[in-house]
Amino acid sequence: MQPEVKIIAKEVLSDNWYTLYKVTYDYKTRNAGWQTHTREAYDRGNGAVILLYNPANSHVILTNQFRLPSFINGNPSGMLIEACAGLLDENEPEDCIRREAEEETGFRIHDVRKIFEAYMSPGSVTEVLHFFVAEYSPAMKISDGGGLEHEQEEIEVMELHIDKAMDMIANGEIKDGKTIMLLQYVKLQGLV
Repeated sequence: MQPEVKIIAKEVLSDNWYTLYKVTYDYKTRNAGWQTHTREAYDRGNGAVILLYNPANSHVILTNQFRLPSFINGNPSGMLIEACAGLLDENEPEDCIRREAEEETGFRIHDVRKIFEAYMSPGSVTEVLHFFVAEYSPAMKISDGGGLEHEQEEIEVMELHIDKAMDMIANGEIKDGKTIMLLQYVKLQGLV
């Protein structure tokens, strides 16, 4: 079913970091009646995420960094263990994720494989996230990674056995949705 939607008003509430809109729209319901809704939507652009995996030793590369929203929501340290990710910033998803992998993890990856796209929080955020996986080996390491200082990134690179990472999901150490999806994907596909 393709809904009928008419945008009535779109107001910028904040354009400080990214753009927060207040949108009023009419939505035609299944019983042919119209309803007026007002919602806020955060537009931060689209992004890409990648899980690096090593089939030779069943290891994966993750990152650990401070995330203010998790801190505000009760995570005492604000630290989150995640797969490497970044915003597209006008780049193609594959180009973006290659750059992010090198900056954040220190690995220059060769063959990346897109596995799917997903909205991660479609009730309030416009972002579509492009999911990738790629094999890595120690020979691909060109730096320590850790992110870019001018982007105020302070990222710890973690190399973990897949079973340890899966245990960390079960015990609540890994709570990031995109990371959980990618770890489950590589495990279910038998990539590690």
